Amino acid sequence: MSHAEEIGLRGAAAPSVPAPVVPAVPPPRLDELSPQNLYAKCMALARNLWWSWHPEVENMFRELDPIRWRQLDHNPIALLAEFTPERLEARAAELVLYSRINQAYRLLKEYLAAESTWCNVHAGVLGSKPVVYFSAEFGIHESVPIYSGGLGVLAGDHVKSASGLGIPLIAVGLFYDQGYFRQKLDIDGYQHEEYLPNRVESLPIEPALGQDGTQILVSIDTRNGPLHAKVWKMAVGRVSLYLLDSDVDGNSTEDRELTSRLYGGDNRTRIRQELILGVGGVKAIRALGIVPGVYHLNEGHSAFATLEAVRGRMDRDGFPFDDAVRRVARQTVFTTHTPVPAGHDRFDAGLMEEHLGPMRDALGLSHEHLMSFGRVEPHNHGEPFCMTVLGLKMSRRANAVSALHGHVSRRMWQPLWSSRVEEEVPIGHITNGVHVPSWLSWQMLQLYSRIFPANWIRRMGEPDVWQKIYDCDPGELWETHYALKNLLLQFVRRRLARQCRRRGECDEAVELARTVLDPNILTIGFARRFATYKRADLVLGDLDRLHALIADRDRPIQIIFAGKAHPADEPGKALIRKIANLRHDPRFAGRVVFVEDYDINVCRHLIQGVDVWLNNPRRPLEASGTSGQKVVLNGGLNCSILDGWWAEAFDGRNGFAIGRGETHFNPEITDRRDSEALYKVLGEEVIPLFYERDSDGLPRKWIRMMMNSIASLAWRFSAHRMVMDYARACYVPAAGGVSCDMTNR
Repeated sequence: MSHAEEIGLRGAAAPSVPAPVVPAVPPPRLDELSPQNLYAKCMALARNLWWSWHPEVENMFRELDPIRWRQLDHNPIALLAEFTPERLEARAAELVLYSRINQAYRLLKEYLAAESTWCNVHAGVLGSKPVVYFSAEFGIHESVPIYSGGLGVLAGDHVKSASGLGIPLIAVGLFYDQGYFRQKLDIDGYQHEEYLPNRVESLPIEPALGQDGTQILVSIDTRNGPLHAKVWKMAVGRVSLYLLDSDVDGNSTEDRELTSRLYGGDNRTRIRQELILGVGGVKAIRALGIVPGVYHLNEGHSAFATLEAVRGRMDRDGFPFDDAVRRVARQTVFTTHTPVPAGHDRFDAGLMEEHLGPMRDALGLSHEHLMSFGRVEPHNHGEPFCMTVLGLKMSRRANAVSALHGHVSRRMWQPLWSSRVEEEVPIGHITNGVHVPSWLSWQMLQLYSRIFPANWIRRMGEPDVWQKIYDCDPGELWETHYALKNLLLQFVRRRLARQCRRRGECDEAVELARTVLDPNILTIGFARRFATYKRADLVLGDLDRLHALIADRDRPIQIIFAGKAHPADEPGKALIRKIANLRHDPRFAGRVVFVEDYDINVCRHLIQGVDVWLNNPRRPLEASGTSGQKVVLNGGLNCSILDGWWAEAFDGRNGFAIGRGETHFNPEITDRRDSEALYKVLGEEVIPLFYERDSDGLPRKWIRMMMNSIASLAWRFSAHRMVMDYARACYVPAAGGVSCDMTNR
């Protein structure tokens, strides 16, 4: 892999199995200059999400029509639909885009066709034994809204890094034709959910075709009749992402809506969605003629895939059930993300028989035998079926997503291995990371490219590369950060003004929204799912004390909040309302703001522009977290509870810790302690360091901490490092290659 492979200057290799293809248009000759040729090249670029982590290609689309680009959620297919070939040609001529379009098209073709990759050198066995990666959601880009939050964004980063490394990975998910909800707050700060249809013609997807040239359709038998799903295909660089869609003829009205919304409905809806994802996903892969070497289950939602894989081995190869289980389990990797017992899907015996009865018949199992695969206590007839238990029992390689989460998971699931002590429970950990090119701002990319080695993206997992940040002029680093901060504040002001107009507020309120926040004030960001354990209101524990920090004449602070609560989570909605309504309090108006409709785009602006990223979950309930890792890439500093990834990242010189990683048996006491620790670290460490300036007006010590953060963390918490860990420790041995211990166990 080369520097250009990720930022678009040269191409690199494609795995032999199975390679995504540029949409079915005849490859244009590069010397042709017809309007139709130009349009075909642009559409070919738009239909592979490779463009989404190549800013020079994204900028090319933006320049065609900056206003519509923003209005269309940065969707190049929707944008191009508003152009005729002739109008596109005229606009390209006006902007002198011909050479840039030709170069981008050529680079995409080279990227897909090249043959030298990290995988070919380090994980060659996967070339003929591809990885099938299941996830309930994929967050690739905001223009493809089939994700809700961290799990989906993590899956998207995993897929993009697998593409960059040349790992032959096939991704499987569900196509949500209404996606996750759009968030709107009313005048009282209460969250309302709006579901909008995803128009297939505006998305980079196409039917996944079988050998007969028709769209693949899979069926899953249940006691109440079959469930049907068609299959779509999406190109993400070298990776093909297959999405199952239940909106097909032959399904009932209820079943046609099964894949409409992400994480909607009751347990019956959930088990039917997970049947489509797991069982339907394996059937779809089979229909495509793909023979997996590895099954990777990203969380328990897809664990039914293992049962269909076992059934396939029994039918195809004649193995008895126990032998087929052993063979499938050797091929299966299971990643758990949830440290909260209540967060794991569980289904009662009736739902299981209704939906898995035909599978049970095909496997030759009794009802209780099947139920035992999802029970911690196999013979406890009152215990429901747990998808995480199935994933753990049907895999030989299981991992948590941070070192601390590994300890929590081994303790949580130790009863599954009652003869072993906690330390010997076979759940390791591979700490999450982020896809650097997707989250690194254009401005920081330019800065790094001047001071880092020429091929630094290729070596971004190497510590020595990132030490070059110390060669950067402190003033230049600070100016780059200040520019990003100003871009963030402009974005927030536009969003807040739009929120006010939508709510019908007066012109004065709209104008005030356009002037909130100050680029010279310490800016703290907090954005994530508004689950109560994440404690979004921890900093509001003492409003008088918070006001003193905000109103300080010489060293004030300001805070930007964003995030969604699950539609059924009333306590989470109450937190949002509490924070959003601070705008009505004159003590906080204009200094504490809430940005609606948190998504990848909002996240990108926040993590690129804040001075400090605040994270204060109740330890140890944050499995990993990745938003703070994105902040690191762009020069922001983390101020966090020692939980998830920060527990293994903080060294005293690269950010700030809230407390010392201690908890009390009583959660209320823990919350009081952590609130006090938060005020203390803000007042005694964060604020003084930010405002300590030299004669040139530079916060030299703060800038040094920015450098320490980049140098010590960026290489350790990249998705490339994460996927390489999976390849070495999980994929290669699961596919029959040389075995090695889980990297971070």
